[in-house]
Amino acid sequence: MQQLSPTIAANRFGLGARPGELAAIRGDGREWLRAQLTHPAPGAGTDALAPTAQLLGEAFALQRQIQAERRAGADVQQKLGQFLKPIYMAEATARFQQAVTTDRPFVERLTQFWSNHFAVSIDKQYLAGLAGGFEREAIRPHVLGNFGDLLVAAEMHPAMLMYLDNHLSVGPHSAAAQRASLRRRGERRVGLNENLGREILELHTLGVGGGYTQADVTAFATVITGWSVGGGNGLFATGPAGRFVFRPDNHEPGTQTVLGRQYRDTGYEQGMLVLNDLAQHPSTARHIAVKLARHFVADDPPPALVERLARAFTDYGGNLPAVYRALIDSPEAWAEPLGKYKTPCDFIVSSYRGLSLPVEAGKGPLAPFELLGQRTWQPGSPAGWPDMSADWDGASALLKRLEWADAVGGRLGSRRDAAELAPQLLGANLTEATATALRRAATGAQAVTLLLAAPEFMRR
Repeated sequence: MQQLSPTIAANRFGLGARPGELAAIRGDGREWLRAQLTHPAPGAGTDALAPTAQLLGEAFALQRQIQAERRAGADVQQKLGQFLKPIYMAEATARFQQAVTTDRPFVERLTQFWSNHFAVSIDKQYLAGLAGGFEREAIRPHVLGNFGDLLVAAEMHPAMLMYLDNHLSVGPHSAAAQRASLRRRGERRVGLNENLGREILELHTLGVGGGYTQADVTAFATVITGWSVGGGNGLFATGPAGRFVFRPDNHEPGTQTVLGRQYRDTGYEQGMLVLNDLAQHPSTARHIAVKLARHFVADDPPPALVERLARAFTDYGGNLPAVYRALIDSPEAWAEPLGKYKTPCDFIVSSYRGLSLPVEAGKGPLAPFELLGQRTWQPGSPAGWPDMSADWDGASALLKRLEWADAVGGRLGSRRDAAELAPQLLGANLTEATATALRRAATGAQAVTLLLAAPEFMRR
């Protein structure tokens, strides 16, 4: 009987097998996966894409111009969107190209996992131009590093600060708040914003039930007042445009207590100390372990696997490759059947990889993500895209996949031999029923459609 392990390696840990990939995976797949962790994470179109600071600085300048033109009576409603849309298209296309062509699909899946863990969404102003840079600058460089460094990079990035409005957060007893209360010139109302503090505790570190209270949320949000972005408007105009800045005048003075520990007011470092402690907290270890096990293995992950990952996280001080190796070495990761229903992103990427489809610039390659309900970097909430099969396997969603698969088959016609490709993509997971259906297909186009619609292809 053909070994199932290479199929699991390519489809559960990777992004879907490419023709010839299963044959190239040596042994049981573990060494193939470990080897992908030994070099820095690859970039995605980095040379062709501008840094966030540059793009955001240009966007701020454009917004000031728009405001001046609006006061003069000009119709400038679409101007900012017209500036941001090409940036989003280029970033999303580069990400898609990287996923389809990479020889290190395990690392790419990890990158997408962490990008979703620290989710930002393009439905917030400016974020269409920032989401791609956030993934390139805050996530990719730290995917194979330490969780604490990844946490700090994500929370300090302008995309996260602006998505959760921390750049506008002002301590109620800060110097800026006192000045604002005296001036009363109709400027933006200043005050404490708890969004980032809450999501760091609830989503990024401890998790729901991780032992924090509302008082901890308020205290931590107070600690990170002053964590902002330079080059904006009004009270937030100073500092290098588009970059993280700490604004001492916006920072709430005084000692704060978070999770029972007191943190004296050391300005910017006060927030860094809290993040460092959160990164090492036992609840964080368990929260990350559950999410990784659920993403890679099963919606209801085996408790022994979760415990093993949490222990590796703690024992190695948040060293992420050590946690990934614990995942690779866990027998549960190879014993569980390929039962997770693919998200639309997984389905599209694995289809492109399996059929060797090119990803070209323009809206065309990105349209399926929107059509199937998972537009790149638009999860709709800080919780990110859901990672449970039940969130994706409804009848309407399945119908859209089948219609898209039929369209792909119609475009390819007989240029792909689905019956020949199926064992290369599905390996030992290919059932005789699917193989027979592919051989009996009336046309090459129908065979391609049947391959993409096969239950084995829909799951990983």
